[in-house]
Amino acid sequence: MNRNRMIDFLKFSPDIFDIIIIGGGATGLGAAVDAASRGYRILLLEGHDFAKGTSSRSSKLIHGGLRYLRKGNIKLVKEALYERGLLYKNAPHLIRKLPFLIPTKSWVENKYYQLGLKFYDSLAKGSNFEQSETLKREEILKALPFLDELDIYGGIRYFDGQFDDARLAITLAKTSVWMNGVVVNYCPVTGLLKKNGKVNGVIAHDVINKEEYRLHAKVVINATGVFSDEICKMDDINSPKILSTSQGIHLVFKDLLKSKQAVIIPRTTDKRLLFLIPWYNHTLVGTTDTEVDRVMYEPIPLESEVDFLLENASKYLKRALTKNDILSVFSGLRPLVSKKEKSAAELSREHAIRLSKSNLVTIIGGKWTTYRKMAEDVIDKAVEVAGLKFYPSNTKNLKLQGYLERTNDENPLNIYGTEKEKITQIIKENPEFAKPIHPELSYLASEVIWACREEMAETLEDVLARRTRSLFLNANAAVESSKIVVDLMADEKAKDEAWKKNQLLAINKLSKKYLI
Repeated sequence: MNRNRMIDFLKFSPDIFDIIIIGGGATGLGAAVDAASRGYRILLLEGHDFAKGTSSRSSKLIHGGLRYLRKGNIKLVKEALYERGLLYKNAPHLIRKLPFLIPTKSWVENKYYQLGLKFYDSLAKGSNFEQSETLKREEILKALPFLDELDIYGGIRYFDGQFDDARLAITLAKTSVWMNGVVVNYCPVTGLLKKNGKVNGVIAHDVINKEEYRLHAKVVINATGVFSDEICKMDDINSPKILSTSQGIHLVFKDLLKSKQAVIIPRTTDKRLLFLIPWYNHTLVGTTDTEVDRVMYEPIPLESEVDFLLENASKYLKRALTKNDILSVFSGLRPLVSKKEKSAAELSREHAIRLSKSNLVTIIGGKWTTYRKMAEDVIDKAVEVAGLKFYPSNTKNLKLQGYLERTNDENPLNIYGTEKEKITQIIKENPEFAKPIHPELSYLASEVIWACREEMAETLEDVLARRTRSLFLNANAAVESSKIVVDLMADEKAKDEAWKKNQLLAINKLSKKYLI
């Protein structure tokens, strides 16, 4: 996946596309894969980096959604569990089964979750995930030695999926390119082109090369998540607001759990479920749900959100967590379907497709787990709008790029799937690239080289935040590694000292938003 090669299509073939997709997050990238796999000529444009926004800031779970089950939205849960099974089948190098333990404090609470999770299991029938089971008090305390023993009655164990959201995003981009799709990051859409009142293309600005392109297609899809309203306003200045936005934050700690099992705290002060999740030898604690009005790429965690997570997690732990324990904090915005649009979606996390008078197709709502179904639905609609010959979606059985059968090998490079051999070859060519970029991080110099060569990493942030997850795991360690990483990138991309200086200044400024 080479950016210069992608840009050549914009320069020399601006009129070849059937579908242009605006937005390089989960929904846009999923749509790019779906359309390219059907044989349509597609272009995806991302204004920043792939998964820069919401799609790299999730809870790292591929799941049915227990809280939606509790609210009675059985349709959404069943669909999500079905999609969970498909992704586990089609990207085994990216998705793993994660056991969750729910400690309970009474017989009644234990029975409530036991019955609920048996129903959850029944909705997931045939998805190759283990059934839930009831655990005695002694079993829960043995599995979770960090728990405060007071008032623990027993518990339940059930299974869901875990993944790396940014890594899946890059895999989707590469899968689309593998099937002749064109994807370009750092190329924001600055305007829409129209003919006879109908959208037939976009104006895009390549911020890397400082060039502008007028690109045409038979249909344009707006898949920009929390920024969807901005694109709709480009189409029609009087377009009504279609999104409501809420913020969720996660705190990252050193490995609190000492376990490969996650924990759900069933009752928080706002009656939400709280997760403690093992992730890359760290522990994620989240998430919050705070209504916000302002939409930005780097949302700022509120002090009240941090305090909420610390307070509710500490109630179940032998030692109370403090702000000094936090290695990183990251915030994400959820693109929720607004109340005005709820005729098209029963609840906020379901997706909806909106067609404007000028034939701009906009998809809103949804979550990572259902990205494939969202992509199928929006491409079906786009094909109809454009009058293209219809080819059915085949992504239910499409193995994602790098597909690698599961193995018991704990090699962290397994997440690259079959491409791990190419990263290993980089080390063979230069043994220096076998060194980690920081003692507190598991990433190797070879992964930085690979990100530059094959994953369109253009900035230091791209590597530290999304090709690796350094900034999300340990913000201070990421900053400390930045000098090594920027030198590797500059050598690989033939950049000068001024570029390196600017990159270091930018990452130092950005890191402050990930620190308490």
